[in-house]
Amino acid sequence: MRIALFTETFLPKVDGIVTRLRHTVDHLQRNGDQVLVLCPEGGITEHKGARVYGVSGFPLPLYPELKMSLPRPAIGDELEKFKPDIIHVVNPAVLGLAGIFYSKVLNIPLVASYHTHLPQYLQHYGLGMLEGLLWELLKGAHNQAALNLCTSTAMVQELSAHGIERVDLWQRGVDTETFHPSLASDEMRKRLSRGYPESPLLLYVGRLSAEKEIERIKPILEAIPGARLALVGDGPHRQALQEYFIGTNTNFVGYLQGRELGSAFASADAFIFPSRTETLGLVLLEAMAAGCPVVAARSGGIPDIVTSGVNGFLFEPQVDNKSSIQATMSLLEQKEERENIRQNARKEAERWGWSAATRQLQNYYRQVGMGNG
Repeated sequence: MRIALFTETFLPKVDGIVTRLRHTVDHLQRNGDQVLVLCPEGGITEHKGARVYGVSGFPLPLYPELKMSLPRPAIGDELEKFKPDIIHVVNPAVLGLAGIFYSKVLNIPLVASYHTHLPQYLQHYGLGMLEGLLWELLKGAHNQAALNLCTSTAMVQELSAHGIERVDLWQRGVDTETFHPSLASDEMRKRLSRGYPESPLLLYVGRLSAEKEIERIKPILEAIPGARLALVGDGPHRQALQEYFIGTNTNFVGYLQGRELGSAFASADAFIFPSRTETLGLVLLEAMAAGCPVVAARSGGIPDIVTSGVNGFLFEPQVDNKSSIQATMSLLEQKEERENIRQNARKEAERWGWSAATRQLQNYYRQVGMGNG
């Protein structure tokens, strides 16, 4: 099949959505499909054999890492040349609206997928009063599609409850080779802990942005004697976080990728993930694949992945910090239990390779294509 993939974010940006998309494009191309990626301009023109068509844009004021690329007629010309069998719009917001428009104009079946829980993000930027309006806009966009895919059962239920139709689950995926327990290293542990490898080492990986609620890690860090915290990633909230964590044993590491990132996961004692806005939390699966025990909020798509006490720990984000502190301390204190959780986390991750997730997506594409015929 020939798939035109519209996305508001792609390489060289680093985040969970881009990780899923680049693996998906890679596996689609490997399986004999042809993909055209239409995304904000980022300087790349090809990925794993797929053409990447960059649309110029401007940085979002609240989130300068993200570019807003406005639809333009040249996109239609690209689609006419490519002749897609399916248009897949990822998080339809601005550029994605062009995908919806051209699916109608050119009579091409449309699939949409939901990866970012934008309505919940609003309250973290002081825009909570717009949540109802945003759900109406999302409903209007998504209900144009023949199929809407979500990456967790919680999001399938939530979108359905808000009037979005034809919703189904696109299963999770993780790279179990890049993220592996064997990548644990003393050198990485020294680097993350800034020279204190014997100390308890807590890890966070992801965007440094307000909706990730990284501030909620500070009470955990302060409750554990001698603990060190490594924050891997970057984002618009970094400066505020540096001020908030001043005086604590916190290392702002910046971005890590590939085997270095795998080594960071495998070398830490616990991965702390306080966010309540996750549709899936792909980074949790990466931590689990590397055998890093997870302590995460019981929210969104996270309980789909983490079974508390079996392959990680969940805490109740609605209550005070005692729940998250207790979960982390019990994990660090019980070495035998921690080893069991490491092994169970790896086993869970091994169930979810990218090839299986992509085969499922190809089946969805075929169903939608046949329905259109």
